Amino acid sequence: MSQENQPAFNLLDEPWIPIRTLAGDVRDVSLTQVLLNADQFSALAETSPPNLVALHRILLAVLHRALTTHHGPWKDADRARWYREGLPEAPIRTYLEQWRERFWLFHPEQPFMQVAALADAPETQDKLKPWTQICLEGASGNAPVVFDHALDDRPSEIPPALACRNLLGALQFTPGGLVKTLRDSDKAGPLANTAAVIPTGRTLAETLLAGLHPSSAKGIDDLPSWERSPPGIPALLAAARPASGPNDRYTRLTRAVLLVPQGDERHVRHLRFAAGIALEEDPNAPDPMACYRVTKEGKAIRVSFSEGRSFWRELPALVPDPSGKFNQPATILMWATNLHERLGQLETNVPLVVAGLASDQAKLLRWRSERFDLPLTMLADPDAAAELRAQIREVEAVFFRLRAICAEMIAESMPDPNHKDTKARAKAILDRGPTAAVFFSAAERALPNLMQRIAAGDIEGAHQHWRETLKTAAQRAWTATYRVLGDSPRALRAEARAHADFRRLLRSLEQPDTATIPEEANA
Repeated sequence: MSQENQPAFNLLDEPWIPIRTLAGDVRDVSLTQVLLNADQFSALAETSPPNLVALHRILLAVLHRALTTHHGPWKDADRARWYREGLPEAPIRTYLEQWRERFWLFHPEQPFMQVAALADAPETQDKLKPWTQICLEGASGNAPVVFDHALDDRPSEIPPALACRNLLGALQFTPGGLVKTLRDSDKAGPLANTAAVIPTGRTLAETLLAGLHPSSAKGIDDLPSWERSPPGIPALLAAARPASGPNDRYTRLTRAVLLVPQGDERHVRHLRFAAGIALEEDPNAPDPMACYRVTKEGKAIRVSFSEGRSFWRELPALVPDPSGKFNQPATILMWATNLHERLGQLETNVPLVVAGLASDQAKLLRWRSERFDLPLTMLADPDAAAELRAQIREVEAVFFRLRAICAEMIAESMPDPNHKDTKARAKAILDRGPTAAVFFSAAERALPNLMQRIAAGDIEGAHQHWRETLKTAAQRAWTATYRVLGDSPRALRAEARAHADFRRLLRSLEQPDTATIPEEANA
């Protein structure tokens, strides 16, 4: 066997996962270290949101299989014990050693999360693509990004650790669309256009146990990709199939990739690429990290990131809704809630990381990572969840009314204010201006206080404080809007005409339960 075809870079031994220690230092560690020493690390330190989520899913799949293989079906009581005492070392070591040969990043027959058959397939044998094909932030094909001037025919080279992390992120978040190798097009990855939710803890060990999916005898066929036979070309040509469970979803080879190493250090410049093992979504088994918002037509839509819209406005989608009329929270939040309740941590806050990538078909739009502290009461008590949902809806109601008043004011400052084109231009000017940013940023500062009051049962105090906050936010947004108009006579007259409507909006916030959200504000 030539040196080029020899196994290299075993992920159980080589440092490739960025972590942050409890002291705040950042370094790369191996897969073995990250699991055996998870109580010594505060979190993963990956800076790419898609890669961060994908790394969490790989660790959850490994940990789940290690514990299930050793213990058989286990319960929340076992998870609570591991939370108190630490992750059990023996099952993890045994499992990793059992599957050591499947964790070579470069291997002639079974490279980790790749398809070795691409090396000999006529469609891919001599067809190399730049590594940016699996880098969601990089320029590739005809979709360059602003600060990346890489060329497909002259790609740079990256170390194997980064290549592996980019591969994992791409497999989870790749949008559906053209592939043109083996199949013309392919289905999207499990988390395409999704804001994925991860409950976290004080240490990485606590984070993994909070998000660990349940064990049951029914999940015996839910195997990760490295426990399955290496896929051949027929498997890539087969029809899409649903996931057998979280382990399958977390490790599905949604695209067939084969990294091509360069030199002794095995840096990566090129890869082979084709359609993968397509994932058929099952509406009865949604992704555990995805939240869904229910439209007025009753359709469940995955929550993603929107331009200019802070994710806290989507918090109602994260809390329980027994009726199913408004939202479907991520299942992983229920698993975290069950664990905290089993531990008796009823008054704790559950830190959440919401991270991912927004896309429109095959076009990648934006990625983001945000953090929140959500009181456990919000996740465990439907009444508290309903209160939070109502208060967030009131924010939208107030802004909906404020936006209409401001748009009318802007139109009045322009020639022919009653013409439909003028009104459309006024709304476009408003949306590009500071109104929304000023209003929602002012409201966001009071959000932790609102949630803590609701969690403590101080509903009246929560309402009063929140309305005072919205009144202040509206005043600041109004000031920012009319200042943009300038001080021309026409602008001053427009502000004077609109001011009466604005004062009525403020007075409505001084009275209890008067702000109701129009259906149009949900769009």
